Amino acid sequence: MTSTTDTPVTKATTATAPYLKPLPVLTDENRPFWDACRAGTLSLQRCGQCAHFRYPISHCCPRCLSSNFAWTPVSGRGSVFSYVIFHRAYHPGFKDDVPYNVALVQLEEGPRMYSNIVGTPNDEVHIGDLVEAVFEPATPDITIPRFRLRTGAP
Repeated sequence: MTSTTDTPVTKATTATAPYLKPLPVLTDENRPFWDACRAGTLSLQRCGQCAHFRYPISHCCPRCLSSNFAWTPVSGRGSVFSYVIFHRAYHPGFKDDVPYNVALVQLEEGPRMYSNIVGTPNDEVHIGDLVEAVFEPATPDITIPRFRLRTGAP
């Protein structure tokens, strides 16, 4: 996800309440990622030279340095590689979520992505848990990819 502490906070309204958390700034480079999320699909750049999936978004492949790529839908499945539970809101938009988790998810296709594990208590999240992407609309233009534990996973 393309969001930093320098990213302006956008007060956007969803169907239920204003969205007060930091939001990514849409650019020509990252718009295909966010458009796919809005459509309920996780899509990553895939190198046209060596077929390596990459994330975060980059102008060239970290393996072969090719600038040739295509946006490619991925499974949205992965596992919890690591996580931390925040007990303090470092941004006012998160004050109602404390405590909340931030997880590093290892996608089946290779890249790792920071997000949150939703739909389960924080003390039930464990390294190695199998997860799948879910999508949380934040604004009409931005849908945030989150992950939930996979049920019935092999």
